[in-house]
Amino acid sequence: MADMPAVTPHDPVDQVALDEVVAFTADLIRIDTTNRGGGDCRERPAAEYAAERLAAAGLEPVLLERTPGRTNVVARIEGSDPSAEALLVHGHLDVVPAEAADWSTDPFSGEVRDGVVWGRGAVDMKNMDAMVLAVVRAWARAGVKPRRDIVVAYTADEEDSAVDGSGYLADHHARLFEGCTEGLSESGAFTLHTGPGRAVYPIAAGERGTAWLKLTAHGTTGHGSKPNRANAVTRLSAAVARIGAYEWPVRLTDTVTACITELAALEGVAVDPRSRGFDLDTVLPKLGPAAALVEATVRNSANPTMVNAGYKLNVVPGHATAYVDGRTLPGGEAEFLATLDELTGPDVTWEFHHREVALEAPVDGRTYEILRRSVERFDPESHVVPFCMAGGTDAKQFSRLGITGYGFSPLKLPPGFDYWSLFHGVDERVPVDALHFGVRVLDHALRAL
Repeated sequence: MADMPAVTPHDPVDQVALDEVVAFTADLIRIDTTNRGGGDCRERPAAEYAAERLAAAGLEPVLLERTPGRTNVVARIEGSDPSAEALLVHGHLDVVPAEAADWSTDPFSGEVRDGVVWGRGAVDMKNMDAMVLAVVRAWARAGVKPRRDIVVAYTADEEDSAVDGSGYLADHHARLFEGCTEGLSESGAFTLHTGPGRAVYPIAAGERGTAWLKLTAHGTTGHGSKPNRANAVTRLSAAVARIGAYEWPVRLTDTVTACITELAALEGVAVDPRSRGFDLDTVLPKLGPAAALVEATVRNSANPTMVNAGYKLNVVPGHATAYVDGRTLPGGEAEFLATLDELTGPDVTWEFHHREVALEAPVDGRTYEILRRSVERFDPESHVVPFCMAGGTDAKQFSRLGITGYGFSPLKLPPGFDYWSLFHGVDERVPVDALHFGVRVLDHALRAL
């Protein structure tokens, strides 16, 4: 691996940038962009907020909508080398619902208390949105010009189907991303404390694919008091039970293999995940808390989530439906489809409700190395490892444009801070110090890239 490229000696991240990242995170949280699904969301106020601050940094952001109120923002920072490939940095503006009664504070207060910013989106992912704004504005103040063009995109609808967000941008506004070959976004480079004095920073270099399915069973309508051997509810229930009980086989991708190997080395466990006798169930407990980075991504999965049938207790309905949240490993979709055909059986049909590809990015090249060293620069005792996300991000849609995505939204978190539980969880929050760390790391990584 070649030496990491030199970056501008002058550090543009000043006190203004550190103050702004906190203020921007809190302000964005206060803009309620709850995505309830089915089009029930309005991101425009947050999009206008981001666009105003990008424009104040000398950029020319454009606001784009497929549906009124479902607003996306795209701006390009011109680089110093016109021949260089461009880089995409993207974040979504919508958040999942929050039940205020379950929270210890108003989920849309954006309260800053005891060195922590509270509210829905503090982790997923208005913190990263704010970091990008703070870095771009710091560059404008310091006169920093990156080597390659950087496209900044804030999207709608990531928490549902992305049809109003990154999907719309990729399909109808590809010209705005001309030259982009790589992208950075959410869910990576955060601290996972795996033992006393040991901080692991996982960088996402893969995502499982999305396979949301609708199952339909047809049968014979009839009176509930009479025998019915073509009962749609019975047929559907049997298929759902088979899917829920199925044990998917272990399939290790390159990213997960690298993650297991590096985590095991940290624990002093000698393993070769590619060996014939490798036993994952024996190795996982030896990885301690870090096992959470791999245990959800060593298999395909299919979880039944919704069932709907009937309209009256004493009437056997003619059809019944169910929905299944399926996730596929990179290279695992063919096996997934064949298995679903077997599990549903002859009396139940299925179709895709929503489908997106699995992703895998290189972990042995220049980009990953720069991301790793950028984290280590600001936390020299850190251990950076690659991992595959169990779910997905807007990187799936942008991959249609040939953009390779990494999850890189850096945060240095204190021991005991349960980052995983705060995604879509109660009392979502992020430490101020973590935001300051993130701005510094993100600035350095973008300038080095």
